[in-house]
Amino acid sequence: MNFYAKLRVCAFTSTLLASTMLNPASALAAKVNQITIAGAERIEESTIASYMDLKVGDEVNAEATDRALKSLFSTGLFADVKVTNQNGTVRVDVIENPIINQIVFEGNDEISNEDLLAEVQMRPRQVFTRTKVQSDVNRLYQVYRRQGRFSAIIQPKIIKLDQNRVDLVFEVQEGDITKIESIRFVGNRKFDDDKLRTVISTKESAWYRFISNSDRYDPDRLSYDQELLRDYYFSQGYADFQILSSVAELSNDKDRFFLTFTVDEGERYRVENTEIISQIRDFDASVLNESITFDSGDWYDAEEVKNSVQKITDQLGDLQYAFVDVRPDIRKDRENKKITIAFTINETPRVFVERVNVNGNIRTLDKVVRREMEIVEGDPFNRSKLAKSERNIKNLDFFEVVNVDVSQGSAPDKTVVDINVQEKSTGELSIGAGFSTADGPLADLRIRERNLLGKGQDLLLGTTIAGERSEIDLSFTEPYLFDRDLSAGIDLFHVTRDLQDESSYDQKRTGGGLRMSYPLSENWRQTLRYTLESNEITDVDDDASRFIRDQEGKRTTSAISQRLFYDTRDSALMPTNGMTYWLDTELAGLGGDAKYVSAKTGASYFRPLVSDQWVLNILGETGVVQGYGDSDVEINERYFLGGSTLRGFERSGIGPRDSATNDALGGNAFYRGSVEVSFPIGLPKELGIKGHTFSDFGTLWDIDETGSGILDESSLRATAGVGMSWRSPFGPIRIDLAVPYLSEDFDEEENFRFDFGTRF
Repeated sequence: MNFYAKLRVCAFTSTLLASTMLNPASALAAKVNQITIAGAERIEESTIASYMDLKVGDEVNAEATDRALKSLFSTGLFADVKVTNQNGTVRVDVIENPIINQIVFEGNDEISNEDLLAEVQMRPRQVFTRTKVQSDVNRLYQVYRRQGRFSAIIQPKIIKLDQNRVDLVFEVQEGDITKIESIRFVGNRKFDDDKLRTVISTKESAWYRFISNSDRYDPDRLSYDQELLRDYYFSQGYADFQILSSVAELSNDKDRFFLTFTVDEGERYRVENTEIISQIRDFDASVLNESITFDSGDWYDAEEVKNSVQKITDQLGDLQYAFVDVRPDIRKDRENKKITIAFTINETPRVFVERVNVNGNIRTLDKVVRREMEIVEGDPFNRSKLAKSERNIKNLDFFEVVNVDVSQGSAPDKTVVDINVQEKSTGELSIGAGFSTADGPLADLRIRERNLLGKGQDLLLGTTIAGERSEIDLSFTEPYLFDRDLSAGIDLFHVTRDLQDESSYDQKRTGGGLRMSYPLSENWRQTLRYTLESNEITDVDDDASRFIRDQEGKRTTSAISQRLFYDTRDSALMPTNGMTYWLDTELAGLGGDAKYVSAKTGASYFRPLVSDQWVLNILGETGVVQGYGDSDVEINERYFLGGSTLRGFERSGIGPRDSATNDALGGNAFYRGSVEVSFPIGLPKELGIKGHTFSDFGTLWDIDETGSGILDESSLRATAGVGMSWRSPFGPIRIDLAVPYLSEDFDEEENFRFDFGTRF
């Protein structure tokens, strides 16, 4: 109710009270004889009368009239209402609110009309009220502030039309994004401002932050930053740390923010002693001491306390104590700056799995999820196996969300495991573009369904067109053949390569293969494969080496192969710890023209150095191929080294070569190695930019052909270099500069290498 309406109510009520005081008897007897309504245009008079809490026959008094007036205003249909009473005839004069004809946004470029319209509550053909307009303006301000535009100005304008209609226009001045100008800390003595700025997620504005929004003010992020500061200080031993205030000041022109954190660091504590107090009967708690991840005398670290609680919980879970409650009790000796930590374990029975439920899967079959479980109904509960099961389900990459919850079953010694998933799209249509010094400009198209018919099957059709390579692939994989952890698949391919620069010929490969893969243990896996392909050497240059001209034509290869693979890496995409080992063997000659046997083995080791941002990678690999019977190893069956496999040399840049034509001939034996350290270069971590320093070494030698025209040296080649990689929004980019310091005169060097690729 607006001010003027309230004023009319007060005036009407005062008149009625005065009349009552002059003639109390008539006041008590006054009743409504008739109700007349004036001013209605769209709304039926009977409808207006129904909104009033007053009808013919009711007594007319201040309370009833006030209630009727409020009822009419509460409908939101009227801009003004006046109620008068003359000898029992109540007259209601109304002015209706207009109807919204259309809602228009002007001046908005960064946020579309559709997105803004979705935020406002008013709609065309609804009744216009100023209260709703102001509410919508506030909602629009929130939209722009979420984008970091605190200088936005929104003005609602009303354009009156005929028939009591209006157009509602929101005039928007979006303004620039309001950035974080500076982040300051007050009260910090042990860590300077620069160090603490690296701890929090909010960053000061800088030119290179154009691909992130971390330099925009966000109240939720500010709260998160306070938690990050607490976690950091607690991890450094400052158990009394407090944040006294965190203030975000907006400049007068609303174009920048100034953040100030006021902290009280407190004293730093060391761990004096740890103990485990177990309430479980007949249980030796000393077996859990190995789960405590810190020692007496260490600086107190709240994160390590959490890790210890988790390890103790997991170890007890492996011993079938599913619902164990481990609580750390922190006892501070402020005088001596010491802390004693007691881990208390409450009593709990041993537990078995009663039931496993899968919830939320609409398209994916239950068995696709269940076959990833390490524990099933009837098994003893095991926390580690449950965590491994959750990782297995997440690694399927079929679900947006995977939560595994444990609840008590029908008895204290039984548990129910609920697997709650939220499916995501598993179909992919990707178009890619890129460039590399090996293949030149490239483009690819891939159509893939990773969860075909909800059965977990993988179907892929891909094609790549590059300056020196084109490829078409079709593959199908059944990950659980016969409902066992036995992966099987089929591959078809057609590949053409331009090798004129290296060896003066083109190559065409057309064929297919069958494969099967199965685990040998948790970290070991073996893959068996049969391949049948037609391999053709074409377009041999007239000036090519005679050793290549002699091999021009088509050759059929029928081969069986196997790969033994060991993997303990913490991540397949960006590993920082762990290793891989592989052993590949192949036998050709089960039909076809080629008859050879080959073997290749290698290992790659990752280890963090100063932190997980500094990673050492050591790689070594060696291989040999040998013909048997009357067959020699042909050029398409040999190894080639250089480019990405030996930086500092061109692709096929080392190894046996024709001295007359300088054509690379490949080799029957090789070994290579690499030592690389990846490290941050001072830019924010979220940019994904790293530096690299490396040394590659290796050699390639031995072919079946002999003669004075062949240059073949098994001497060691070695290079050293630096590089930079960027996980850009457009795809991975890598630049390497390498210089050989051990080489032969006939080797082909390549100091600069650039690779870029993307999908969108």
